[in-house]
Amino acid sequence: MSIVGETKCARCDRKYSGVRSRCPYCGARRIGRGKYSEDADNAKGKVMIGVLVMAALVLATGFLIFTAPEDPNAGLGPVVSAPDPDPGEIEDDPIELPPPPVEQPTITPPEPPAPQPAVTSVTITYNGRKRDDITEFVGTNVPLGARVEPPGIQEEIIWMSSDRNIFEVFPNNDAGTAATVRPVDRGTATLTVSVGGVEATCIIRVRVR
Repeated sequence: MSIVGETKCARCDRKYSGVRSRCPYCGARRIGRGKYSEDADNAKGKVMIGVLVMAALVLATGFLIFTAPEDPNAGLGPVVSAPDPDPGEIEDDPIELPPPPVEQPTITPPEPPAPQPAVTSVTITYNGRKRDDITEFVGTNVPLGARVEPPGIQEEIIWMSSDRNIFEVFPNNDAGTAATVRPVDRGTATLTVSVGGVEATCIIRVRVR
């Protein structure tokens, strides 16, 4: 038995809930209690059921109130809570700090070498005096020098013989500023010394004793 009764639509003759004011099937408005309604006994039954439900709710509420457990702290005075721990006594988790940045070594570029001055002149010398023509005999050694201007030039000094069958030439030091001419056979050839694109020449005449 449902608490809410049903009513019958006067238009489509279909039953629907009595709480509706219109038929959900055809939309016709309900007139009065509908074409059909429940009898008075049914209404009285619904009222009795409602009263019983309310009485049950009241009894259940009273039972819960009287059977609720008592507060265990009642009569013991105010509840004292434990003091909060000293913040200084709390050990915080260690904080991992990022590693310090690695300093990159500073690379200083090498200084470019100072530009060398250009060679202005070169002179062939014999016993410290300029010579451009020398006569010597086979089997002798002739010490010669090269005087370069300006002094201190770091360019390579090159000695050459135009004919090694007449005489040969050998540098005497690493700088090349000194050389030895060695006559080989009778004849005439040219001695050339060059440095930095500048040349000097000397005629070498070889005699036989």
